[in-house]
Amino acid sequence: MLEGNVYDVLVERGLLAQTTHAEEIRELLGKEKVTFYIGFDPTADSLHVGHFLQMVVMRHMQMYGHRPIALVGGGTGHIGDPSGRTDMRQMMTDEVINHNCECFKKQLSSIIDFSDGKALMVNNADWLLDLNYVDFLRDIGACFSVNKMLTAECFKQRLEKGLSFLEFNYMLMQAYDFLMLNRKYGCKIELGGDDQWSNILAGLELCRRKDQKQVYGMTFTLLTNSEGKKMGKTQSGAVWLDPAKTTPYEFYQYWVNVQDADVIKCLKLLTFVPMEQIREMEKWEGQQLNAAKKILAYEVTKLVHGEAEAEKAQATAEAVFAKGGISEDMPTTEIPDAIGMGVLDMLVKTGLLKSKGEARRLVQQNGLTINDAKYTDVNGVVTEDMFVDGSLIIKKGKKTFHRVTK
Repeated sequence: MLEGNVYDVLVERGLLAQTTHAEEIRELLGKEKVTFYIGFDPTADSLHVGHFLQMVVMRHMQMYGHRPIALVGGGTGHIGDPSGRTDMRQMMTDEVINHNCECFKKQLSSIIDFSDGKALMVNNADWLLDLNYVDFLRDIGACFSVNKMLTAECFKQRLEKGLSFLEFNYMLMQAYDFLMLNRKYGCKIELGGDDQWSNILAGLELCRRKDQKQVYGMTFTLLTNSEGKKMGKTQSGAVWLDPAKTTPYEFYQYWVNVQDADVIKCLKLLTFVPMEQIREMEKWEGQQLNAAKKILAYEVTKLVHGEAEAEKAQATAEAVFAKGGISEDMPTTEIPDAIGMGVLDMLVKTGLLKSKGEARRLVQQNGLTINDAKYTDVNGVVTEDMFVDGSLIIKKGKKTFHRVTK
């Protein structure tokens, strides 16, 4: 267990966005071991890079002796959080929700230590699914003002396009989670992304009104790039923590390819590289920043996939890029019927581009290389002579390599 106050660490690394009671929270974290929680709704069968930042915060807190509760939303997952959404979430079956919750447990365990009660994994289905609706309305609904709820940012942006009554209940359910976790486990702080601010405030208010308990909320910085756009997306979709969805090599490559302006911020937010070392890197320029990106990619990949996979991804990257060679571990797609297929169709099949339209633009903009030669024919087809020793090597732009076998 580390000495000092984790609050200062979170501030120094730029992780905190808003706090409900800054001085009180800092004092609390400095004098006692605090139970806190972060919620994860099971909207997919894997967590992604956006969730990873939350996991890093949990680990920082745990390293200083505080106890995390990872709350998986087996109950709230039936509704769907409207925060940050322009449309309603797809409804999921019990089987899908339960499967996704199990997947989350495994991924969270790679970052958080759940042994000997050091952290808890709790499912809000335990108290939400058996609620009596009338009792809930009388007991909990009476504590909420609709007028006040409608001023919340998460609802305001949905009112223009339509907000279902189903989703309108979500804030009450998340607030009820905090009340239950406080009662059951003495949980005193809720943490979440900055888009959760309204929901967190609702939980504080409910704990105060029902049990006269003072609890606290902290939100952390959303993972955005220097242009303010959310990170963790590629042309082929989200950057997942599940190696079956985003391979460790692809995961490593995502971080190697971040913009120069984002590398220091990502090192602070997503790694445990000491701040003294990061402050030295802040002075780096030009090619030195590429070295910083490699450190970032290695450290984040090691946290998510383990040291062996991080070493392997790093070695593969060196072979493919630094030496201009082909590695057995580079991303590969087998396409048995490749001969005679349109090159644009092949690009979509590899997952490098989402659509033929995107593939066409890549070719027209001179961004496609096949076997070290620029490829410019949007109507071209894959031919036998493109395969050298059974492989065809695609390069998208300057940095993304992919092998096709047949």
